[in-house]
Amino acid sequence: MIFAGMLNRVMLSELQFPGLLVGGALAFEQFMAPSRVLFGQISDAHPFAGRHRVPYIRLGAALFSGLAVASIPVIFALHGALASGSSAAIAAGIVALCGLFALYGLAISLASTPYLALVIDLTDEQERPRAVGLIWCMLTVGIVVGAIATAVSLKGLDGVTDPALLQPTLLGFMAKVGAVVFALTLVATQGMEPPAADRSRSADREDALTLPQAWRLITSSRQVLVFFAFLLLFTLALFLQDPILESYGAEVFGMPIAATASLSATWGIGTLAGLLLAGFWIVPRLGKFASARLGCQLILATLLLLVLVGLTARVPLLQLVMLLFGIASGIGTNSTLCLMLDLTLPEAAGTFVGVWGLAQAISRALGKLVGGGLLDLARWLQPGDGVFLPFAAVLLIEVAIALAALVLLERINLRQFRADTGQSLQRVLVAELG
Repeated sequence: MIFAGMLNRVMLSELQFPGLLVGGALAFEQFMAPSRVLFGQISDAHPFAGRHRVPYIRLGAALFSGLAVASIPVIFALHGALASGSSAAIAAGIVALCGLFALYGLAISLASTPYLALVIDLTDEQERPRAVGLIWCMLTVGIVVGAIATAVSLKGLDGVTDPALLQPTLLGFMAKVGAVVFALTLVATQGMEPPAADRSRSADREDALTLPQAWRLITSSRQVLVFFAFLLLFTLALFLQDPILESYGAEVFGMPIAATASLSATWGIGTLAGLLLAGFWIVPRLGKFASARLGCQLILATLLLLVLVGLTARVPLLQLVMLLFGIASGIGTNSTLCLMLDLTLPEAAGTFVGVWGLAQAISRALGKLVGGGLLDLARWLQPGDGVFLPFAAVLLIEVAIALAALVLLERINLRQFRADTGQSLQRVLVAELG
């Protein structure tokens, strides 16, 4: 998230890339989302060195860390091509940038899908809500620390737009970040999945479901489609503003690079508070569905505040709203993730996690692509009317999406999902034995 936000800001505001180009290129990461289903099924069925999850997590982390570093020279090469006006150079630069983010998306899918499946492998139904809260709290802490580190490390670039100064600093920063992330992945996964720790479960998982059988299983219930659509809208309601948020701070509020990067830290602190609040108080008292409903309502309200605060152009108010948006996001995310893990069968954990991850990734892709494109469209429709209205238009569309997610949430039935998929699993296994 820190990586994408910083590059969004640099490409849009410092290098003056078109919003549609930035959103479209970054969206290629999420266009690779269908691979999550495949990687989930592969990790279910094909262990490496006796492990189903950890080798894939480590390989994915190594790949996405290296590709993040490689993105910097590619971005600045495209900037040079745009400045030269050469059609061939521009086309090659765009293809290279989109291809790099596509590979980055494959690496993210390879690492993240087995990781969530590992959570299901190592926990039972009672433990998972606490595990979800802890995992996403640590993820949020990482976002906060990363945002603060980015703000401190890049403070010297405030006001700098010269590519000759920007590129070496950003390249060095990204190389350090990539090395730290991969090292932390190695340490964090050490001993998490001992070889052949549970051979009986591994054997069952390998023999029970092929990819076509897993696909028949996940399409056996209408509730899968409903929850898939809900995840699409919920995630889009969180991330449609993602490609424009730092530019919103830069253009409407006059914030420098380091200050806009700190918006992610503010959001992260709020999300951490929301995750803890939901995990230890709201979800136990209200239940998962009521908590998810509350989270969607709060997200909708804080998005409206994010629009209104732009009328004041006051940075402290923007920071306060981002804190509140983070709290709302934390509450909604915790309860939605608990629902997601409940709507998963252990026998096909990787495959189901891949499907839910696919829904989230599609939404993030649409957010990056549509967010930047809507900003360009609004600017084209309202030329010369100031910088605020185009951003407000995008945020109001996001409000409407949050409202649609609320409507779909009311149609989700956990009991019906379990009944449908449980019966389908029995039919698949009986057919395999026959």
